[in-house]
Amino acid sequence: MYGLMHEGMPEMLEMELNIPSVCAEKLENGDVDLALVPVAVLPHLSDAYIISDYCIGAIGSVKTVGIYSDVPIEEITELYLDFHSRTSVQLAQILMKEYWGISPILHSAKEGFIEKIKGTVGAVVIGDRAIGLEEKHLYFYDLGDFWMKHTGLPFVFAAWVSNKKLPEEFIERLNKAFDYGIHSIPELMYILPSPSEDFDLEEYYTKYISYELDAEKKKGLALFLQKLGMKEEVKYQTVTRSFHAVSK
Repeated sequence: MYGLMHEGMPEMLEMELNIPSVCAEKLENGDVDLALVPVAVLPHLSDAYIISDYCIGAIGSVKTVGIYSDVPIEEITELYLDFHSRTSVQLAQILMKEYWGISPILHSAKEGFIEKIKGTVGAVVIGDRAIGLEEKHLYFYDLGDFWMKHTGLPFVFAAWVSNKKLPEEFIERLNKAFDYGIHSIPELMYILPSPSEDFDLEEYYTKYISYELDAEKKKGLALFLQKLGMKEEVKYQTVTRSFHAVSK
């Protein structure tokens, strides 16, 4: 966001802020032309292009996407699924089937579902609401970490996706804006409030989130989409530039 504002992109865009699942819904419905969306939406789009060299990814642990419980994962009997992101929910289901070999009863979550984590009931939780849960519950299974253990590949949680081809000049400006924003993380720490006193925001942005959509992340993304049953290859409309972003 900081990069987009600095590079004057609002002059070229009408921007909206929404949770990931709503971004995906608006892109599917054609209400927007471009969105940062959970990658699990890609098989549901009739025409889709990943249009930036940057993404929201992780090389191993991601810290704010995981399964929380008070019992070991093999003892979980019921699991609530965070409604903010399809990708994290699909990733959890893949790992439960292929890595842990478990099949708990799954529930679509609503607001307040975190309070249901107790006994043999766990939950997939993402984002800010996950911060501090490790101190409240005995077990935390980081989905980025276990995807890496399962596949040996990094994971892409969200990417910039359009439902039409965009001008190369626009994509270049978008990449430049993202690069500037990521480069500005040290300065942004002075003005961005941390969601918790005990949460190191700079460490999170620079150690746990990896932004370059490089070859290894593309391999991880292709494998994930294959597991979701997507047969066609992902279409990329990118203007390759040298990566300068901070990553793990």
